[in-house]
Amino acid sequence: MTPLTIRQLHYFDALARLNHFGQAAETCAISQPALSMQIKELETLLGAPLFERNARKLRLTPFGEVAVERARAILKSIDELEDLARASSGKLVGRLRIGIIPTIAPYLLPSIIQTLQTDYPGLDIHVRETITPTLISELDNGKLDTAIVALPVSEPGLTEAPLFEENFVLVRPISDANKPVPDPDTLRQMRLLLLEEGHCFRDQALAYCNIGQGSTREVLDANSLATLVQMVGAGMGVTLIPEMAVSIETRSAEVSISAFSEPKPNRTIGMIWRRTTPLARQMEDIADTIRHSIGDVRPAA
Repeated sequence: MTPLTIRQLHYFDALARLNHFGQAAETCAISQPALSMQIKELETLLGAPLFERNARKLRLTPFGEVAVERARAILKSIDELEDLARASSGKLVGRLRIGIIPTIAPYLLPSIIQTLQTDYPGLDIHVRETITPTLISELDNGKLDTAIVALPVSEPGLTEAPLFEENFVLVRPISDANKPVPDPDTLRQMRLLLLEEGHCFRDQALAYCNIGQGSTREVLDANSLATLVQMVGAGMGVTLIPEMAVSIETRSAEVSISAFSEPKPNRTIGMIWRRTTPLARQMEDIADTIRHSIGDVRPAA
């Protein structure tokens, strides 16, 4: 009997996640017929179908639902074995999979990557930009080595390493530049533009204004800070953005930037990684490297 392969498990995992042969084949960098053949071979080896197939939908069979969890556990164990080998060699080399949230990535990622490439020339850096819940899930299942997010995430299986703190600023139409900066109570009555649900920055802004998540008041959503600022420039309302975003996002918008009075809304940016990773010491070193270099690209307080 031909043994199943790690590659087949990767294909199985991708297809189970995406539920689409074309997308899974693209993710795995193989042709769709080749992926289909490998999945059929895996089903033959296991002696049971993994997917229900019809013209409109692809779904896991009951056996497939159990099998994919076992497959992912095997793939995670293999990754951990590779991490253990890398950890034993001392300085970190090889693949490093970093996740980062969208309200940090455009502003700090270039500097972070440049610093890591200089200090760790043996690294092959892969970046994943998405919202915090997805990053936490992908850390947990071994698809990421570390992530840069807003703290705390309060996950017992993750180590949190603070990097720096930054304030939020108020973005208003240019016509409001000379008006007093609203306090949270006043801001709560204004037309507030926020990132769509799932972004932690949205939750932080709502918390500052003491607006509950289930509030029925009018709040307009966007999927990026750039869109928020442009909406403010068009006179649609006001918004909050982190200081690091000001220089980039306000270049082409007619808006006014104002600092809040104390206590100012802010956030703590940090790195997170699995407590069980063999690369924990190397992750601490990388956090130190980023922490000491980040001041060169952040605005003065």
